[in-house]
Amino acid sequence: MRVLVMFDLPVDTVEDRKEYRTFRKYLIKSGYLMLQESVYCKLAQNPTAADTLLLNIKKNRPKSGLVQVLRVTEKEYSKMEYVVGEASSEIITDDRRLLII
Repeated sequence: MRVLVMFDLPVDTVEDRKEYRTFRKYLIKSGYLMLQESVYCKLAQNPTAADTLLLNIKKNRPKSGLVQVLRVTEKEYSKMEYVVGEASSEIITDDRRLLII
């Protein structure tokens, strides 16, 4: 299961920009990967783990702006189509659990 976080936060004032940076840093430190600007994704092992991720996002949400969370299964996520551009990542994004180095 994937948890997608999409947000549109104001950056008009110094305080707004600080909240934006704080929320973005929280996502990165929590293991979310940036798909696009203001769209982040993280793999959750099961629905319970996804619930925990949502609870943590609610705890770290900014005071203003829009934050949306969408849960999709791996099967749905793998059907994502690239209309323009292509996927470029050195990170394993499928469900392989073992990496032999």
